[in-house]
Amino acid sequence: MSDFILLAELRDGQGKGASRRLRRSGKIPAILYGGNRKTRSITLDHQALLHQMENEAFFSSILTVKVGDENQEAILKDIQRHPAKRQVLHVDLQRVLADQEIRVTIPLHFINEDTCVGVRSGGGVVAHIISEVEITCLPGNLPEYLDVDVVNLELDQIISLSEIEIPEGVSLTANVEEYDQPVASCHIAKEIVIEPEEEEIEVEEGEIVEGEEGEEGEEAAEAAAEEPAKDDSPKESE
Repeated sequence: MSDFILLAELRDGQGKGASRRLRRSGKIPAILYGGNRKTRSITLDHQALLHQMENEAFFSSILTVKVGDENQEAILKDIQRHPAKRQVLHVDLQRVLADQEIRVTIPLHFINEDTCVGVRSGGGVVAHIISEVEITCLPGNLPEYLDVDVVNLELDQIISLSEIEIPEGVSLTANVEEYDQPVASCHIAKEIVIEPEEEEIEVEEGEIVEGEEGEEGEEAAEAAAEEPAKDDSPKESE
């Protein structure tokens, strides 16, 4: 039996209405298919599933689905989540057989980043270009993750998919001969300086802003000072 056990119940209700009622009661609709057996509609406990999902290995391990007294081994093939809430909406589980290969997406773990040649001697930063890969293997050979050792990665170099060490009995689904995808790189981090925007000063027509008169403004001011003042007082009538 695996480290991850999902307690499930068979369900009869179908459709959106039945699924909504299940979710309100703390359950999740799911299906269990494959393994040369009939597809079953089941329910899972939502809180128990969320707890299992906190472990990264849950997504790349053989799971034990317990329905009543029967245990069935399966892998997680698809999970639908609510776009805004911490809520699972639906789960697809695929049964596995010991003698049939499975395709599973597993995470990459990057090791020796601090002692990487490009970081230690070149002052670079390691960037992760991809974080997971799809593999094909028998259930008994399923690794929890793949290590990517970047210790020899030099500045301005990359590590490709073909350079990852693959365990015996495991193969990459991707065809690296046609497209050897980059996995990690090491480059100098570029500093981006954002200049503060200058505050625009709105000037009404005819208004002079201090310090911005220019030569024409100064000449106009001097001419106005030299003109005799106009006598606007009312004159006595003759």
